[in-house]
Amino acid sequence: MRALEEVTLTLDELEALRLADFEGLYQEQAAEKMNISRATFARIVESARKKVADAILHGKALRVEGGPVIVEGRMVMPIGQGKGQGGPGLGRGPCGGGMRRGGGGPGGRGGAPAWCVCPSCGERAPHVPGEPCNQKICPKCGSRMVRAD
Repeated sequence: MRALEEVTLTLDELEALRLADFEGLYQEQAAEKMNISRATFARIVESARKKVADAILHGKALRVEGGPVIVEGRMVMPIGQGKGQGGPGLGRGPCGGGMRRGGGGPGGRGGAPAWCVCPSCGERAPHVPGEPCNQKICPKCGSRMVRAD
């Protein structure tokens, strides 16, 4: 898998696919569950479907990333992101909605600084736009870091 080109699916895109294609919800219902507008949901699910099709048609690896998510009061990591807890059924975000998170900085959302975070030990480093966090190695424990806005 390491030799394959990657297509990165965000947590929002994964949640949109789950709601629309796996759960079979209409866009209006799915958007409500994610606490976003129907138009925003449509853009997210369209982007997700394009990425999945690209991965399937061109033999690329599909990476799901987006950083830590709060599920049932505890932080979990999506499958394939470090050594943190994780597994199927990512559930919903901390506010009862989907996987949406605020924050950001340069290239992020909301004006606060963006960070790369180690899912194993919690070490943080400032995110550098254009430099994927998953390519950074934690200086404390050697795990791959993930993006946390």
